[in-house]
Amino acid sequence: MSDRAALAALSSHFTPDQVAADLAQYSPAEVWQQRVRLDNTGRLAQYRPETELSNGQLTCRFVIPTDAQWPGALADLGPACPLGLWVRGHDQLPKLATSTVVVTGNRAASPEAIERSTAFATAVAEAGHTVAAALAYGVDAAAHEAAHLIGGPTLAVLPRGLDQAYPHNHAPLLNTITENGGAAVSLYRPGTVTSGATLKASAALLAALSRAVILIEALDHAQALRTAEAAITFKRTLLAVPSDGGVRAGGNARLIAERRALPCPSPARALELL
Repeated sequence: MSDRAALAALSSHFTPDQVAADLAQYSPAEVWQQRVRLDNTGRLAQYRPETELSNGQLTCRFVIPTDAQWPGALADLGPACPLGLWVRGHDQLPKLATSTVVVTGNRAASPEAIERSTAFATAVAEAGHTVAAALAYGVDAAAHEAAHLIGGPTLAVLPRGLDQAYPHNHAPLLNTITENGGAAVSLYRPGTVTSGATLKASAALLAALSRAVILIEALDHAQALRTAEAAITFKRTLLAVPSDGGVRAGGNARLIAERRALPCPSPARALELL
């Protein structure tokens, strides 16, 4: 069994921290075989790592830490570093990941937030940074589209397998990203559907891949807040746009008030802080 197939199998059944200690002592294939022997359900014994990897790679590439395409920023995660990433556009990933700036916010965004997302993403892309977002409705989609309009490649982090977009009707946007010098990344093999757990883990991955996160507008319990909180955990620069949008921007207001995010009223200020 190849290390790639073993890591893909392990990542499909375990979180990185559950196997990190064993992987420090044994090869990925040995760790997989150990887990198969310890599994009383027989579920792992029925799993065929090489076959599953081959099937998955019909859609996208499974990139592992020893590959040249592996993003170096993920080393900051320590034992929580992913065992591998499923990637569309893997050849572009190293260049895209060298200076990634996340632009994110509410899915049900206000018109003002869409305008700000467009302005910030345009400025970030024009300055030579990679705009990254979650392909979601609202602020994130506006950021992807703004960067694309000026010819800037973007990076999308999805909370499901890359065989489909999330949301589903953003499939054309996903194809536009990967066909124009960008890349799409997921922790999950093709066929995996979105869940609360995948949304949480993907928000953390989005932050980990970045050098900075710009929070355009976020409700106090929005998905984008997960990315912002992860940015703080990973010691990434967190910029929050001040807003008088009331509850729609409650997350921004709280993080600025707690001095956990730097207030960033304009794209020009964002570039200064970057």
